[in-house]
This record gives sequence, C-alpha cells and structure tokens, in this order.
Amino acid sequence: MPILKIAQLGHPILRTPARALSKDELLLPATQAFIDDLILTMRDADGAGLAAPQVYNSLQICVLEVGNNPRYPYKPKIPLTVLVNPVLEPLTEETFSNYEGCLSVPNLRGRVNRYAQLRVRAWDRHGNDLDFVASGISAGTYQHEVDHLHATLFIDRVTDSRSLCTWQEFERHYKAKFVEEVLAVVARWGS
Repeated sequence: MPILKIAQLGHPILRTPARALSKDELLLPATQAFIDDLILTMRDADGAGLAAPQVYNSLQICVLEVGNNPRYPYKPKIPLTVLVNPVLEPLTEETFSNYEGCLSVPNLRGRVNRYAQLRVRAWDRHGNDLDFVASGISAGTYQHEVDHLHATLFIDRVTDSRSLCTWQEFERHYKAKFVEEVLAVVARWGS
C-alpha cells in the first residue's frame, strides 16, 4: 500500500469533475486497493479527508476520518467513512463560517460558509447504500471533500479574501476565536 502523491493547486486534475463508478468497477480489486491507498495517504498527511482527484484519480470517491488529528484537535470525531458517488442535500438554509484549509492548497486557510445540516447519500466501499445526516462542523468536512469531486476547492468558496492566511498566522491570530465558534456550532448542531 503506497502513500500517494497529493496534487497541488494549479494541477488540472483538481479542476476536472470526477466520474461516477459502477458497482462492478467499485468492487474490482484494483479499486479496493486504491481506496486502501487513499485512506493511508489521508492518515499520513494528517488530513480530515481526501478525495480521489487529489491523488490524480478522477473518480467519485472520497474518504473522511477525524480522530486525534494534530491539525484539527477542535474538530468533532468522524469515524472512517468511504463515500462513493456521494450526493449531498442541504436540510437547512442555516450556514456557519468555517475556517478551512486543504492538503492540495498547502499552508493556506480561509473562511467558507457551509450548510449546518445535510443529508449524505452514497455507497460505501462495498457498494452498500449509505444514507445519513451530518451536522455542524462535520457537515462542513463532508461538503469540503465532496466539493473536490465537482472540481471545486475551498478557495472558490472563500467569502472574504481578507480571511486568507497561512497556517502559522491562523494559529497565532485566529485559532482561539475560531475554536470558540466551533464550540458554539457543536453546541447548536451536535457535531
């Protein structure tokens, strides 16, 4: 299981919509091995998620997991989740402002508005139907990863370019206030 190279901002693969998979294609040993590699790469990079286009594979697959992540100690936990051909449906018009970063846009963070609750429908890695509700900060994580499958990066959704900052400056000037905001979103939406 190799650690895969992560595409960086400017590479055309990140601006190409990913294609859906058939169930037969999903169940191929090569696809299952790719999913294992995607998970390994996400964990190695301390990501909260990773989408197939980020590792040069234009398929509608993304993986998410938030545990004891040193990059996001304030994020609510998400168990390892594999989404294939996902569809997100907002369940509220209410949004929250999320400070986001991306493994494909290194050392940059910015404010993005995300729906506070949504329905997630997809297949798991074995082609079984998934249908669940994601709320709060976790809902933002799902939206970020699924955006990659539609050739959208968080910087496309930044609401105010003055919020853009490096990781170091986020830590120094904005993290404490943002963690307070995260706690308020978690109190309101659960996760």
